[in-house]
Amino acid sequence: MAKFSPLHDRILVRRVEEASTTRGGIIIPDSAKDKPQEGEVISTGKGRTNDEGKTFPLAVKEGDRILFGKYSGTEIKIDGEDFIIMKEEEVLGILTGASSSTGSNKKETVGARR
Repeated sequence: MAKFSPLHDRILVRRVEEASTTRGGIIIPDSAKDKPQEGEVISTGKGRTNDEGKTFPLAVKEGDRILFGKYSGTEIKIDGEDFIIMKEEEVLGILTGASSSTGSNKKETVGARR
């Protein structure tokens, strides 16, 4: 992959795909699925700079699993792979323990009700 370094308070994010099958075994076609609003931070900028030139580091770091708004960031392709570039302020929060089965069941149930 080509090396990409975001500037300032921007981050490079790879979307994390959700399961395509519900708990009841119903397969959701790609056309009916919303784009995931969860991703992994691939790369970050140096941080925000104030008027005096002081740089403040970002709260997110490479490898963090994050949640972001539905229309956040700008979608780009690097070496044929889809990524999103967004400002840190567009990140809603950092997920910890994202691999729990309870959390994924909640997402699938919510997605199936739409």
